[in-house]
Amino acid sequence: MKALILNSGLGSRMGVLTSEHPKCMTEISSHETILSRQLKQIAEAGIEDVVITTGYYDGVLVNYCNSLDLSLHFTFVKNPIYDKTNYIYSIYCAREYLDDDIILMHGDLVFENEVFDRVIASPVSCMTVSSMLPLPEKDFKAVVRDGMVMKVGIEFFNEAMEAQALYKLNKGDWKAWLEKIVEFCENEKTKVYAENALNELNGAANIHALDVENLLCSEIDNSEDLAVVTTKLKEIQSRTVYMCFASDIVHGGHIAIIKKAQKLGKLIIGVLSDEAVASYKRMPLVPASERKLMFENIAGVYKVVEQNTLSYKENLEKFKPSIVVHGDDWVTGFQRPIRDEVTAILATYGGKLVEYPYSNDPKYAEIDARTRSDLAMPDIRRGRLKRMLDAKGLVTVMEAHDGLTGLIVENTVVHQNGGAHQFDAMWISSLCDSTAKGKPDIELVDMTSRFRTIEDITEVTTKPIIFDGDTGGKTEHFVYTVRSLERLGVSMVIIEDKTGLKKNSLFGTEVVQTQDTIENFSAKIRAGKKAQRTKEFMICARIESLILEQGMEDALTRAFAFVEAGADAIMIHSRKKDPSEIQEFIEKFRAKDKTTPIVLVPTSFNSVTEEEWKQRGANIIIYANQLMRAEVPAMQKAAEMILENHRAEECDAMLMPFKDIIRLIPAEG
Repeated sequence: MKALILNSGLGSRMGVLTSEHPKCMTEISSHETILSRQLKQIAEAGIEDVVITTGYYDGVLVNYCNSLDLSLHFTFVKNPIYDKTNYIYSIYCAREYLDDDIILMHGDLVFENEVFDRVIASPVSCMTVSSMLPLPEKDFKAVVRDGMVMKVGIEFFNEAMEAQALYKLNKGDWKAWLEKIVEFCENEKTKVYAENALNELNGAANIHALDVENLLCSEIDNSEDLAVVTTKLKEIQSRTVYMCFASDIVHGGHIAIIKKAQKLGKLIIGVLSDEAVASYKRMPLVPASERKLMFENIAGVYKVVEQNTLSYKENLEKFKPSIVVHGDDWVTGFQRPIRDEVTAILATYGGKLVEYPYSNDPKYAEIDARTRSDLAMPDIRRGRLKRMLDAKGLVTVMEAHDGLTGLIVENTVVHQNGGAHQFDAMWISSLCDSTAKGKPDIELVDMTSRFRTIEDITEVTTKPIIFDGDTGGKTEHFVYTVRSLERLGVSMVIIEDKTGLKKNSLFGTEVVQTQDTIENFSAKIRAGKKAQRTKEFMICARIESLILEQGMEDALTRAFAFVEAGADAIMIHSRKKDPSEIQEFIEKFRAKDKTTPIVLVPTSFNSVTEEEWKQRGANIIIYANQLMRAEVPAMQKAAEMILENHRAEECDAMLMPFKDIIRLIPAEG
């Protein structure tokens, strides 16, 4: 593609402003001329070859272009009779250099970057027109029928739109017009517009009308035009543009859209908070403070601010940007409500949404895949639970007992209100691990086997893991368990304050269960913390006082003692469906301790929502056995139906196709 700029005219209507140079060198701001602005826009669009027709003060123009230090290759073609002909003859003189797709513009034309971007992006030949500007008396109008430019000239008023001589011309369409130009000139029709030749094609040049509405795209013919354009440019330069990013890594696709946004005005970038990012995809690898610093160091970014929610509302109302820029990937899908909110807010003060095509470049997908691989690494996975707690305040955890259930927890997402709800972490339960192996939950499955379950899950997932450590075993053994879990990338171990052969808490006082002394259990916690090698790993003390009907005061006394011993979190448990005793514990614990995370397993008291628990002061909600409980009856039902019907046809309706199950499994697995 080449650019053709027509600069052969005298510019006589500009008076003294063009007494020493061609009109295209007229200053439109303190740092640019008409021509320097055009050439910069051409260079930024990636066009390298520029053909410039010259005439009046051609030597000055040539020297000026070469002094601009732009990565452009210039071909200057002088119209030897520029004072006796119109620009149709200048094109004729340059015809041998124009065998390509062409961007054609007059040298006195000023247009904003969005206009030029749309011209460049057009897949078809086009001319800029405006449906919002009045028809000028003495300047170009385009006759437009069914979106196609049929005629261009100053004399047309019926079916016409205001038009400017900024064209994108695909090679075949341009060839048809150029042949007519050659025909005109060789028949000495050189004092007319090039558009007179175009009009004889009666639409055969296939030029589409590109409506730029009220965006700046104006020629400068006199000092009054100059005043109007310079004022409009000042308005454009004062515009603010807003974008929001959640990215850990800035790649070429991000830089490309940032550059486009910068052309539209002063760019403000909103960096999504860690909590907002984690709410719809995953906890970011890079914390918001670091991501903010990253964008602050990109050249041309005016300001970087925090965006605390997926909703843009707070920042739009605060900064009132003229333009919001986004990829077109939110036109449909779960982000559509956010887009609708943005457009509604912009409409209240006359702002505009500009959407660019979302990049599906495979190399960016590869970068994302590598990022996901990094998330699975033990040193990265281990620390993410603490970061989630800091960012979100409440973390939701679902039980997983093998690789497949791990994948279900990893990939299950529910889209609501423009956001996405998913589990933050995985719970590897002693009960479900034992049950999956067909064994009782009495610590019969040894740690080697349980560590193998962790490995099966970590091979195919990235989310943090909380491990059910039962009683922790002997203190001497527990210290090695801590180090092993750290090496595997586990974020937290939960140990309960009981002794002897483990009996599941579901039995409560129905079986004999012995609670450890505060002193012994505190010593176990201290030993575990001393053995710990990383600062991210957490030890949570699980208190069985309410299960064993030892009373609220005993539970609270133990909780404060275990925190004093070094416990990073407290889990309080109950078998009652009524959540009141758990709520009472939280209230009394929070009266003295505002910061230590509280962990709940609301299997029995399941009527309270996560949002209510967060409001009361809970921090981790573990759904401890729901997938196992869903799995067993479904399998039993399938088996019974086959036995009853002596075939599998009847149970097929309740079964997932195996190809859909296989799709859950990562390709690299």
